[in-house]
Amino acid sequence: MFSRDRWQEIFQTIGKNKLRTFLSGFTVALGIFIFTVLYGMGNGLKNSFNEFFMGEATNTFSINPGRTSEPYKGFKKGRAIEFRNDDIDDIKKDFALYLDEITPVISFSATARYRGESNSYSINAIAPPYGDMQKTIIMKGRYVNAHDMAGFAKNIVIGRLVEVDLFGHSESAVGKYLDVGGVMYRVVGVFQDDDGDNEERMIYMPYTTRQMLDQGTDKINEIMLTYNTDIGYAGAMAFDLSLQKYLKAKHNIAPDDQNAIYLRNMADIVQRNMMFANILQLVVVFVGIGTLIAGVIGISNIMVFVVKERTKELGIRKALGATPASVIGLVLQESIFITTIAGYVGLVLGMGILSLMGDRFKEDYFISNPGVGLNIVIMATLILVFFGVLAGYVPARKAANVKPIVALRDE
Repeated sequence: MFSRDRWQEIFQTIGKNKLRTFLSGFTVALGIFIFTVLYGMGNGLKNSFNEFFMGEATNTFSINPGRTSEPYKGFKKGRAIEFRNDDIDDIKKDFALYLDEITPVISFSATARYRGESNSYSINAIAPPYGDMQKTIIMKGRYVNAHDMAGFAKNIVIGRLVEVDLFGHSESAVGKYLDVGGVMYRVVGVFQDDDGDNEERMIYMPYTTRQMLDQGTDKINEIMLTYNTDIGYAGAMAFDLSLQKYLKAKHNIAPDDQNAIYLRNMADIVQRNMMFANILQLVVVFVGIGTLIAGVIGISNIMVFVVKERTKELGIRKALGATPASVIGLVLQESIFITTIAGYVGLVLGMGILSLMGDRFKEDYFISNPGVGLNIVIMATLILVFFGVLAGYVPARKAANVKPIVALRDE
């Protein structure tokens, strides 16, 4: 392997056969290039899944009322289900072992005005835990707190873009009063959200204040909760089923009615989508490895031709005393050398393409920051060496078994 004479011979052979060497290397470089790009794009797809689903707490349930799709216990089909404050209290009491935080949500829209500026915004009336569930980042001031709830305070927290729309870039909204739907509210905080512009054009207020303004009603549109992460995925699924069964029994809903209550389990959604992303990446890797193998088959065919071309030379070597092992070693060393160098060229080009891609395909193809980790680079190296040996061994062994007298007669 470290024989200076052998390396000189290999380089002389490569220099005399530039086209053949180029074709040999090109097939391998192309294979590893395609493999690297495909694997990196698979990672980019997983990055997008992570970014999309990790924008909110993943141990979250979102429960919305619907309409019954079948009659039950004397109630007719099509009955509208309504959640109220006592649903929150009952869940706190009966699922204390599972529960982490819980909040009602009352959603509506209204026009917000400040001096000469106005715009229509989506508004959520919530309790303090909602901020943690949405991973809201407070930029200025504070979030809605328990004191606001208890005092029915007309305090609001606005998104960063709401402040820009109504107050401009130079004036701070904190401490100012905003007309929202004809009611004056004091802005106590400004938040930002990594989920994008829509989230940053939201307004949050205490749900108790909204219920008081709605003539003292206790209706709520949605229940959001987080559970203790120690229960794991299996525990989350058990909690999901238990909670649905509990709410259906409380609101006189048929156990198999799928339309009366909608429970969105983020843990289940993330699990399913990450499984899909992993399967898709496996398919991509399978295609990439297939392309790599096709390239190695190409170099194997070329090595067969090379050995055939050098049959007389190898016969002379054997006649002068060369052992079969030395003949095999010479061919293998040349094959491994070409495969490794060409493979790394393909690997570097592939990683360069992935680096240039960045977030360019995020919006259209859901691929974010594609890349290949160090472990994949090491694995690719081992694959290259293995396939380099495989590509050269079969023709080398055949050449080593040829009798010198037969080799010398070869034309």
